[in-house]
Amino acid sequence: MAKKHVKTNAIRLIEQRKIVHEIFEYTSEDGHAVDGVTVAAKIGQPVEHVYKTLIATAGKGHYFVFVIPVEAELNLKAAAKVVGEKKVELIAVKELLGLTGYVRGGCSPIGMKKLFPTYIEQAAETLDYIIVSAGKIGMQMKLAPTDLAKASNAQFAQLVT
Repeated sequence: MAKKHVKTNAIRLIEQRKIVHEIFEYTSEDGHAVDGVTVAAKIGQPVEHVYKTLIATAGKGHYFVFVIPVEAELNLKAAAKVVGEKKVELIAVKELLGLTGYVRGGCSPIGMKKLFPTYIEQAAETLDYIIVSAGKIGMQMKLAPTDLAKASNAQFAQLVT
């Protein structure tokens, strides 16, 4: 019998849409976030398949979601260009929960409180699968990049250099 997982908003949405996925769970010290490279090692997956979710703003009410490889850094100029803004900056960690419903280290691009414009690093299109947070610390979700794009209404774009 398959192991029962806690159902996060992200997992519920994926299951409602009947998207093929796999859940990985790992332990974290005291339930705190760990970096993505550590997550890849803990779940035994290649680091180039593990992606992180970042939230940026171009001012009050203008929020954007960027999904990039855990080893990469978001190119803020490229991100601003993609979303048609002069400038974007990452939001403060203290704003994350109220805005998305997720905590740092457990922020999934799927199932946020509101659907924000979402962009996935274009390199993901060449992969057969990517792994993103399943909506809580200690839980990751493996799925096809195109399925992630459908579930989060995302577009692929050049976000890292």
